[in-house]
Amino acid sequence: MSKQFRFIMGFWSFVDVLLLAAAVASIVFSVVMRKPDLMVNFSISTQQLNAGLIMGVVLLASWIVSIIAVLSPTAQVTGFIILNWTLMLDVVAILVVGTSLWFFTLHIEDNYLAVWQSLSNASKIAVQDEFQCCGYFMPNDTTAAVGGFCANTTFMDSLFNATATTTNACISHLTGYGEPMLNQIFTYTYGFMAVAISLFLASLCVIHVRREKERFRKIDAKRGGGGFV
Repeated sequence: MSKQFRFIMGFWSFVDVLLLAAAVASIVFSVVMRKPDLMVNFSISTQQLNAGLIMGVVLLASWIVSIIAVLSPTAQVTGFIILNWTLMLDVVAILVVGTSLWFFTLHIEDNYLAVWQSLSNASKIAVQDEFQCCGYFMPNDTTAAVGGFCANTTFMDSLFNATATTTNACISHLTGYGEPMLNQIFTYTYGFMAVAISLFLASLCVIHVRREKERFRKIDAKRGGGGFV
């Protein structure tokens, strides 16, 4: 095996391990974050976790294809060609998941309002008690739940500040908790793109080298010698 081919396979193997790590991280995160935690459940939806899980499964499937490809006879490149097609699917999955999260954060206040409105009164009260706030945009708005810290409407009205209407409301606490989490998630997700593209390019190099070695082997076989590779 030539030094060049050893280097290419070494790099290919390294990136392939990163692909496995990305797949496992996506799957584990999407499963673990379903735990019963009020703020986590508020910040990231089941649909978003499902998207992450699907992405992880797609990445894992590509890794399995990569193992089949690398174990194939050195004269064959079909496995690597199939792998590169699956890596293109990975890129699409990563782009869809990452971009959907990014777009969600661009309108996070309105998106979280919809989540807030879907909460039960008990869950709203738990959030209001946690952050000592009432309502969403304003402490006395119609989305507020009466109970706990927000004991009654008179108290909630007293929290309203006409010059800064969101003061004492829950919006800043909710977005302050959820937005950094989502920003970190879609940043890591886009990072997986580098892994998929790197493995795609490395696989192209492997395909080229394997074809070259096979071409020289055939030429050498015709000459009856043994000195090309």
